[in-house]
Amino acid sequence: MAMAPTIVIFGASGDLTSRKLVPALYELHRKGRLPKSARVVGFSRTPFSDDAWRTRLAESTARFVGADFRTDVWETFAPSIRYHAGDIAQTEDFVALKSFLEAWEGAAAADRIYYLATAPKFYEPAISQLGAANMAAEAGSARRVVIEKPFGVDLESARRLNEHVHTVFRERQVYRIDHYLGKETVQNVLVLRFANGIFEPIWNRNYIDHVQITAAEETIVGRRGAYYDEVGVLRDMFQNHLLQLLTLAAMDPPSRFEAEAVRDEKVKVLRAVRQIPRDDVATHTIRGQYRKYRDEPGVPAESETATFGVVKLYVDNWRWQGVPFFLRSGKAMSCQTTQVVIQFRRAPHMLFDMGPHADHEANRLVLQVQPAEGIQLHFHTKVPDQGMKLRLTDLSLQFKEKFQSSMPEAYQRLLLDVIQGDASLFSRADEVELAWGIIDPIQRAWQEGNGPPLSLYEAGGWGPPNSVEWMYRQNREWFDMCPVLK
Repeated sequence: MAMAPTIVIFGASGDLTSRKLVPALYELHRKGRLPKSARVVGFSRTPFSDDAWRTRLAESTARFVGADFRTDVWETFAPSIRYHAGDIAQTEDFVALKSFLEAWEGAAAADRIYYLATAPKFYEPAISQLGAANMAAEAGSARRVVIEKPFGVDLESARRLNEHVHTVFRERQVYRIDHYLGKETVQNVLVLRFANGIFEPIWNRNYIDHVQITAAEETIVGRRGAYYDEVGVLRDMFQNHLLQLLTLAAMDPPSRFEAEAVRDEKVKVLRAVRQIPRDDVATHTIRGQYRKYRDEPGVPAESETATFGVVKLYVDNWRWQGVPFFLRSGKAMSCQTTQVVIQFRRAPHMLFDMGPHADHEANRLVLQVQPAEGIQLHFHTKVPDQGMKLRLTDLSLQFKEKFQSSMPEAYQRLLLDVIQGDASLFSRADEVELAWGIIDPIQRAWQEGNGPPLSLYEAGGWGPPNSVEWMYRQNREWFDMCPVLK
């Protein structure tokens, strides 16, 4: 068990703290996984007494945890929570925070985790203040900093932020968090591939025709219009979530399951991703916008920001040469789903007559990341009492049914990993920069008129109709599961 940590949450009065972080810490405490004597300190400008903040957090935690919230358990957790008001812009507030932490921790050495749950514009000032107050130096105990996405808005800003962070913290102290990697099914991609001998021998260009990675959202932009219009779908979903899923699906087996070995293999994948030439962006991508997007508050009437996108990528290495990876994401879609589809090649010769108009579908493996976490394997079987008529059916594993327990929130796993010093599910500096290096040229081409035309689509569908037609021209079709795993 790790040394009892002090977890300092900057931006403690914000939504992330009450909706995700404290509920996750409560659940870890309830399950007996949070180290004993762990301390949680909130830091924000909003004035609160310790009791007032605890009362506010008790209400929000009960709301977000639901049936697993127990008042008696909260009462054993609440004494470990305290609040210290302060302003990130004020050096003297960090000096006072340091004294506060040292007084509470006492003479015993304590690991410290600084969680930046603030707006991205405060990342650099907070890092600077931690350095100025000498709160990052390690002397017998760990000092770690957790930085939320977005980590930069392009390659240049990501590099600048990395350089700034490294003036205060060493890379091994930095945990760039993407909550997608804390989801059980995302982690199961690695287990499925590397713990089962039946999959890895066929996980390559000889047997796989293509890979589809989809992150669809039912929600519209709504009140986030002003923010989203500066970001768009590529920066919001592709640079982080979708490329992370691509690396896990495409990486080679690491020599051992530890942070640097895993991250080395992910970085190798990103380095092998073929850059899309500027003149090919129009044919290798699709961009769309749901029809009423420009009516959202804060969105300019003439906005060209994409709320839907498709990108076709190739990984130029021995395993994946010639296999396209189709990445797709959009707002206002027909359902909320994140899925990875491994589409295998068709059998070289079909022995059975499937009729004059039948299309022989190939086997596929579907990894449903959310919301109905599970795995499906699609294969052909004979329909009973129908001669040799075939039907594509499936074997289905649904985690909730098989393990008969609720799926833990991603932040539980990720916070516990930070406490234990395991960076396997966190992005390294070079990983972030390589991902931006893939997305930036596409973003520029879209903005400068070298991309595909912006196609409008109705809310509640699967994006613009031309995305379906585009896929047919690739001699392939989208697999849509909304979701089958219910």
